Amino acid sequence: MISITAIIKSKKETIEVVKEMVHNLVTNTRKEAACIRYDLHYSENVFIIWEEWKDQAGLDIHNSQQYLIDFIAESETLLASPIQVYKTTQVL
Repeated sequence: MISITAIIKSKKETIEVVKEMVHNLVTNTRKEAACIRYDLHYSENVFIIWEEWKDQAGLDIHNSQQYLIDFIAESETLLASPIQVYKTTQVL
């Protein structure tokens, strides 16, 4: 299993637009066969997605999905900083 944490920080003035875009991303991603978990957390203007994937092949398929590619491109000017993505390993 592969764990990913993605941190998306919107500009204060674009929170609602980014929120709608992130909700669309979550809805589509949860339909993917290799997606075990794709949970969205939110605080002020920061969106945190905690992901679990069956395997690297499934994650690779996710990373090539047009809706993810579109999200990254379309959100770029709406964000306060670049999206941070961490591939992690559970310790405890």
